[in-house]
Order: sequence, then structure tokens, then C-alpha cells
Amino acid sequence: MLTEHAFGEFYQRHVRAVWKYVYRVTGNAADADDIAQEAFLRLFQVDDLPSDDEGLRRYVFRVAGNLIADRWRKRVRDERHAAAQAEEAHPQQRDIDVARVFGELKPRERALLWLAYVEGDTHAEIGASLRLARGSVKVMLSRARVRLRDLLAARGLVDGEGE
Repeated sequence: MLTEHAFGEFYQRHVRAVWKYVYRVTGNAADADDIAQEAFLRLFQVDDLPSDDEGLRRYVFRVAGNLIADRWRKRVRDERHAAAQAEEAHPQQRDIDVARVFGELKPRERALLWLAYVEGDTHAEIGASLRLARGSVKVMLSRARVRLRDLLAARGLVDGEGE
């Protein structure tokens, strides 16, 4: 456990380096202030601290790194939650938009996608249902996915990245 005097000296020697580290990683001065303060505060919450200055320094930097990761995870969760709430506010309109886009596909593309992703049929089962060779199903299904993604992306309903 650190004495108040020892903590004050340690803080004066290392607070600037910890703040710079956090700022370089986050790019945000307010986050750097908060995280550096919290990292040093955590020294008081731990009973078994390293006894040497370098061990304490490594500990504070490790805590700061963990706090940065925690903040990023929280931010991602918050953004996902906000997006889900926005989606919940107008789900029917988006569903109607997706249904309209799905209707723009060719009948065979719709059938391939429906059997694969709604019914969960295998390529062999789809081939049997649509009287297509199993190898053709794989290629045609891939093309149908790309076409659907492109149509959805053109209307801003998906980001258009990847398959």
C-alpha cells in the first residue's frame, strides 16, 4: 500500500506519460483525462502492489490500457444499442423496403434465396426443388446474394461491404 506522500511523488513522475499514452491511443483529451485519473485511482484499490517504481509504472499503464479497452467496448455496445432502438422505432418501414427490394429480384433469384436462407435447404435440396444441378445452385445462389446486396446497398438498407 502506498503512503500519501509516496503516491504524490509517483503521480508527479508518471501522470504526464500515462496521459500521453492514453491520448495517443484514444485521440481524445477528455478520455485521456478520465482514464489517467481512473488508472491512478485504482492504485488505492489494490492491496498487493509492486514495491518498486518500475513495477508500479507498468501496473498503471496496464490499468490504463484495460480502461481504454473497456471504454471502446462500452462505446460499441452503446452504438449498437442506439442503432437497435432506432431500428425498433421504425421496423415496419425497413421491412417493407426490404420486401420491395426482394420483389425486384428475378423469380429464380428469389426462390434460391428463400429456399437457402428462410427454409434452410441444402444446395442438393434446392437443386432438386428447382431442377438444377447442385453445382449450378452454388453459383446462382452466390450471384443472387450479390444482386440482393447491391440492390439493398443502392437504397441505403445495408452498407454494401462483403457478402
